[in-house]
Amino acid sequence: MKGKKLLSAVCIAASLMATSSLAVAETARVAVSQIVEHPALDAARQGLLDGLKKKGYVEGENLEFTYQTAQGNPAIAVQIAKQLVGEQPDVLVGIATPTAQALAASTRSIPVVFTAVTDPMGAKLVKSMDKPARNVTGLSDLSPVAQHVDLMHELVPNMKTIGVVFNPGESNAVALVELLKSAAKEKGFSVIEGTALKSADVQSAAQIVAAKADVIYAPTDNTVASAIDGLVNAANQANKPIIGASTTYVENGVLAALGFDYYQVGVQTADYVDALLKGQKVSSLPVKVAKGSDLALNKAAAAKLGITLPESALKRATSIKQ
Repeated sequence: MKGKKLLSAVCIAASLMATSSLAVAETARVAVSQIVEHPALDAARQGLLDGLKKKGYVEGENLEFTYQTAQGNPAIAVQIAKQLVGEQPDVLVGIATPTAQALAASTRSIPVVFTAVTDPMGAKLVKSMDKPARNVTGLSDLSPVAQHVDLMHELVPNMKTIGVVFNPGESNAVALVELLKSAAKEKGFSVIEGTALKSADVQSAAQIVAAKADVIYAPTDNTVASAIDGLVNAANQANKPIIGASTTYVENGVLAALGFDYYQVGVQTADYVDALLKGQKVSSLPVKVAKGSDLALNKAAAAKLGITLPESALKRATSIKQ
């Protein structure tokens, strides 16, 4: 009888050890949907992956990291959302507003983390920034638009008009243009708007705007970002400077940009994913605005435009393209 009890105890212990071992080896499943591929959003995705790695989640070992892009098409974003929800990952991540909206509309049970979303409340992703009530939370990249207007005036002191091209179908872009008009009005500047419903429309819209404006503003609009070269070409033809809201734009020829390092935005997003994977509830994770902003300047673009970059800006710059 004692032998049977001992054998039973050994079997139970072995079973518990096996269960514990399975728990340790369990793979976290994170599925990412991104509205379009462009440098800022790609950097956010890489920052997310690297941020998770720093927290012990290694792709191919204990992390299954799937990724799809909607190629700038909200209808495709909806299809991707339904597919990803059907695969039942542990956490869904929407990079940019349209994909985050599609994911949030497709599930009420799987946690959804958004990132690179300008106006989460305006996009109806959350009703409260402090206490998300549903299964959705994340990180906002609300641009410091008033600072962008100040930077434009600092670099182009004689400016009177600001031109902007945006996609009116993107709620984040609409919110940014409203902020731009408000900040410009406060400083005594006017805003000339041009619309582009798809990336192929950006250059032609920019040509019209550049003919009338003193400075072109490049917001964190996904349609514009995916066609930033077209915007730069149009501005160069009109010999007009571009001030951007994403520092990645400087590599494409923009004169200056004040904005987030989107890689770091991705790293900060990993904090949300990690917390949810460890069992925290969405309601305990308030929506935050991403930390940090960098000033990037482009000396080559300044020389081409005949603009002398002021010492005040050069001293503040975190990067300068020669």
